[in-house]
Amino acid sequence: MTDDELKELVASLAIAQKETDRLQKQNQKDIAELRLSQQETDKQLKETDRQLRQQLKELGKQIGGLGEKFGGFTEGMAFPSMTKILTEQFGMEIVTPRMKVKRGGDTLELDVFAYANSDRNEAFIVEVKSHLRPEALTQLKNILT
Repeated sequence: MTDDELKELVASLAIAQKETDRLQKQNQKDIAELRLSQQETDKQLKETDRQLRQQLKELGKQIGGLGEKFGGFTEGMAFPSMTKILTEQFGMEIVTPRMKVKRGGDTLELDVFAYANSDRNEAFIVEVKSHLRPEALTQLKNILT
């Protein structure tokens, strides 16, 4: 190998080394940008997760409120018929919708409470359900006890 060829080889190696250094710096810069991008993505995912949890919580409240309104609607639809039946067929003198009693720390809520203290001395409790479930029967048995 001649001197000129050796000089040319060293020069090309120097140029290649500079290009390698430049590419390495660019790769490091790209990696740093990717890390920042990943951190931003993680931050956005956490915020999205927080918002979804908040929206699900609010949706749960709204569904619960809708269930209460539906229950009130069902009771309202049934009350006129119950009043007529309880007074005419069972002789009840007083028919009260949505009775709520508090004693100590306990609360008792009844959909309808009817009673007659004259000759009959009887009381009736009515629970209105849009769908009868075993838990509702257990709850009513506990109320009666």
